[in-house]
Amino acid sequence: MKYLEDMVVGTKAAFGRYEVTREEVVDFAAKYDPQPFHLDDEAAAKTHFGRLSASGWHTCAMTMRMLVENLTGENHAGLGSPGLDGLRWLKPVYPGDTLRCESELKEVRPSRSRPEMGSIHSELTVFNQHDEPVLRMNSIGLMATRPKE
Repeated sequence: MKYLEDMVVGTKAAFGRYEVTREEVVDFAAKYDPQPFHLDDEAAAKTHFGRLSASGWHTCAMTMRMLVENLTGENHAGLGSPGLDGLRWLKPVYPGDTLRCESELKEVRPSRSRPEMGSIHSELTVFNQHDEPVLRMNSIGLMATRPKE
């Protein structure tokens, strides 16, 4: 198990693989972001996107899936997240794209008021199959400290 004390500032990681499907783009948009350029090919063709594109929030959800799979695989003592800073959608995500993540750990901060936990701050970038960045954010994760023997 990886605890807060095991985290090293400057650590970089590359992980995830998510294939974006048209069906998923339309289903997500119909439920959560029903703008025409996420739902309809003709409407999307008339916009600056040029074709059907995923909602930025859908891109966030796909990113979250890759993050959780990575953390679970590495057996982190994660405790959720209080949020994120600086979310930017840099480029549209389209059906047929394949996404992946790269992160760099920027800060490890023990809690002053709760000694059993702390926070980790990472810069996360999501790339498409052309190595173009499509999303960037600064994520904050809560993590348990090593249990005292």
